[in-house]
Amino acid sequence: MSTTPTGDDAPRRRRDVERNERAILDAAGGVFAASGVGAPVREVAAAAGVGVGTLYRHFPTRSDLVVAVYRHQIVACAEAGTALLASEPTPFVAVLRWVHQFVDFLGTKHGLARVWEGDTDGFTALHSLFIDELVPVLGRLLDAARDSGEVVASIAPYQLLRAVGDLVAWSPRDPDYDVRTSVTLLVTGLRQPQPEAP
Repeated sequence: MSTTPTGDDAPRRRRDVERNERAILDAAGGVFAASGVGAPVREVAAAAGVGVGTLYRHFPTRSDLVVAVYRHQIVACAEAGTALLASEPTPFVAVLRWVHQFVDFLGTKHGLARVWEGDTDGFTALHSLFIDELVPVLGRLLDAARDSGEVVASIAPYQLLRAVGDLVAWSPRDPDYDVRTSVTLLVTGLRQPQPEAP
């Protein structure tokens, strides 16, 4: 009996590999959000429905997995900007929805610095990707909301991302703190003229 692969085998294998990789990345994002990036790899594999060996074939080290999840979610967050502008009733609603998606994305970052200890260049490159991809997306969202008259406050997109990040930083250790309420208050404030700082 011939064991030579048919012409359909290679594309099928590629699809299987891509499907497993997406499942691992999606599962890891959920596990990291709940338990931090130090969560056991077997927990990620179980959530993805794959064996630990399969996970390690895709991502040989924990830092490989963390970086891949981070990149995967940056792309998803960036792509969501255009989609939300097209689907939400107003640009301001799109801004608010996108910022809350950004909050969810930040939830996977807890403990990220510990994974990258000793690799400052790698951590810096990842942070640069984050800034390069997401700041322009938020800028386009804010521009659309300003054009519609819904946002009147003057704020740079980077400053808003940093402010949201600071609010999220309080959330992991305080069960009485609702980060979504705080973020909504912050973004809603953009609809009002801002007084000069004292």
